[in-house]
Amino acid sequence: MSSKPRILVVRKIFPEVIERLSQHFDVESNQDDVLWSDAELTERLKDKDGALTTGTQPINAALLAACPKLKIVSNMTVGYNNFDVAAMTAAGVLGTNTPDVLTETTADFGFALLMATARRVTESEHYLRAGKWTRWSYDMFAGAEVHGSTLGILGMGRIGQGIARRGAHGFGMNVIYHNRSRLTPELEAECKASYVSKEELLAKADHLVLVLPYTPDSHHAIGAAEIARMQPTATLINIARGGIVDDKALAEALIERRIAGAGLDVFEGEPSVYPGLLQVPNVVLTPHIASATVKTRLKMSHLAADNLIAYLQGQAPITPVNQPLAR
Repeated sequence: MSSKPRILVVRKIFPEVIERLSQHFDVESNQDDVLWSDAELTERLKDKDGALTTGTQPINAALLAACPKLKIVSNMTVGYNNFDVAAMTAAGVLGTNTPDVLTETTADFGFALLMATARRVTESEHYLRAGKWTRWSYDMFAGAEVHGSTLGILGMGRIGQGIARRGAHGFGMNVIYHNRSRLTPELEAECKASYVSKEELLAKADHLVLVLPYTPDSHHAIGAAEIARMQPTATLINIARGGIVDDKALAEALIERRIAGAGLDVFEGEPSVYPGLLQVPNVVLTPHIASATVKTRLKMSHLAADNLIAYLQGQAPITPVNQPLAR
């Protein structure tokens, strides 16, 4: 039997990354991309030293108790709300993620979603494809201005700052933000951003972009009460995580035109989407693709592999999210 550490790659990834991992480990991979149940995942992990996950597989106390050999779970995402970090730390299991390598790509997409929502791109395309376009009209799909408008950002980490720079420097937008902690004066100047309360952010933003991490505290950070504080001409963009927005409350607000539109890349319970959101025209919907360029996804895969290789060879991980206790 091989003396190499054993790892599980939970979903299909780039073949060249599998080949690279195979130089260091005995690899069980899921290149058929089967969606395993929690019980199936646990069974496959019982004899593994490490795992490469894609951010949707729950790593919780029950799984950890059944997998005593497990030393590291490496997420191929920047988010890690699939990790029970406290349980992992108590079990001596390291969690890692992939920050930084997807910042600019995700900020690009956030701004693209903002523009598509503001300018009603999805609505107008559906109208055209349905053969309804027969003549020009002065108000046909007239949307909201982007340049010179007020860009509000909730969550001002790396991606939020990237969106702020695009808005301020590229489109002359007035940028306001709210965050758990205020940026340094130097970063505020670089982003041309002003710190405001959450209440002021909701009231003043023409385009509100959500880029905060999902935690129990941020669950439904934007619900019916928050949407009611927004301008009826405003748009809401979510590239953060499902669950930050109350999708039911948002669908109702869109149906009643209490806000002008929304752009969503993430959803509660995804890949399921709240049915009401599929019925309204004034929303742009994309299937969690904000980081989806070939170059960026390859970088994410390699960083996840780097973390596995380093840690299971006794070196420091590159991007840890916890400091596991010694077993």
